[in-house]
Amino acid sequence: MLMAHPAVLLDLIEQYEALSALHAEDGSPESRRRMEDIGYTLCVATGTRDVDAALIAARHRLPGARTEDDSLLGSA
Repeated sequence: MLMAHPAVLLDLIEQYEALSALHAEDGSPESRRRMEDIGYTLCVATGTRDVDAALIAARHRLPGARTEDDSLLGSA
C-alpha cells in the first residue's frame, strides 16, 4: 500500500477538524461535501473505511507519534 506523506496527512487532519469544529456537517451543501471529500481522502490515504479510524491512523503516522500510545483514541 502506498503511504501518504505526513505533511499531506497533517493537512487533511487539520482541514477535517476545522470543518468539524465549524459543524460543517450541518452547514451548506458545499461545506458538507467538502467534509465528506476530506473524510474519504483520509480513508483512502490510510487504508481505512471509517473517518474516525482514518484520523487515528493518520495521527499515528505523523512525526513524533508514539505508536504504543493509545491516547489518540480519545475518551469513549
